[in-house]
Amino acid sequence: MTSRFAVLCPGQGGQHSRMLQFIRDHNMESMFDQWDLDGHLGMKIDNALNDDSLLFSNRIAQPIIVAAQLATWSMLQDILPRPDLVAGYSIGELSAYGVAGIFSKGDTIALAAERARLMDSCLLESGPQAMLAISGIQVNRVIEFIGDRRLYIAIESSEDSMVVGGLRDDIPELIEWAQRSGARVSELPVAVASHTPLMRHATDEFGAAIKQYRLNTPQAPLVSGIWARVVQDKEELQGSLARQVSETIRWKECMDACAEAGMTVALELGPGTALSRMMHARHPHIECRSVSEFRTLDGVGAWIARHF
Repeated sequence: MTSRFAVLCPGQGGQHSRMLQFIRDHNMESMFDQWDLDGHLGMKIDNALNDDSLLFSNRIAQPIIVAAQLATWSMLQDILPRPDLVAGYSIGELSAYGVAGIFSKGDTIALAAERARLMDSCLLESGPQAMLAISGIQVNRVIEFIGDRRLYIAIESSEDSMVVGGLRDDIPELIEWAQRSGARVSELPVAVASHTPLMRHATDEFGAAIKQYRLNTPQAPLVSGIWARVVQDKEELQGSLARQVSETIRWKECMDACAEAGMTVALELGPGTALSRMMHARHPHIECRSVSEFRTLDGVGAWIARHF
């Protein structure tokens, strides 16, 4: 069987104070200066890393996660096969555009900072928002409960695992119902309801911002999070990236698209191992690991080589 290689870029939630250690251990931190990461963060990187209230805020989390993933890929791309598919989860989808060469790495980080700013601005219109991870209950049951409440399915991870976002005032009722129904519920450390209609204004503004940046022909096929299929056309690439800010991410189907495309190996760029664990659970025949599980570039390269 021919080996086929996918790169996965995770979203927010796995960031931590030592998330850049792999990059620093390989003396590659200078990339952050080239990309003016301090400027996009509005502070020194270490100040952001050492304060959880900053590290989990949109304006810091989104650009620093994208920068970490693109730096990791910059270190690895010359020793790994060219990806047969690239996919990203939430803000990770923007990283995937950088991995695929659709935007330059510097432009990708600038877009991450702009995306975060626009999403935060939506709070002024709606008031406090929140997001919940819910599992152990069918998605359609949650949809039935939501009804006309200002709550929305933000991400579908499996038939019985999802992220729900919406107005904070409507969240307690959902928590009580879900727990009473036997579901597992946890609130996510985010302040905005990403991938819901509450972000529609951000989608409009971000769509305009995207068009100001040079868009290159993809160097690897990229899976759209909202359509769960490869997108290549310029208008589709721009539209999908803007619309995923306020529309449901169909991650379950994105994983299925990877399997249907014949992927045999998947590498998650980190931070964390959430995507590799989800992929392994849904498609056990795909070998999955995260860069976060390795200490060296050679270790990553050797693991990939064993499967080719």
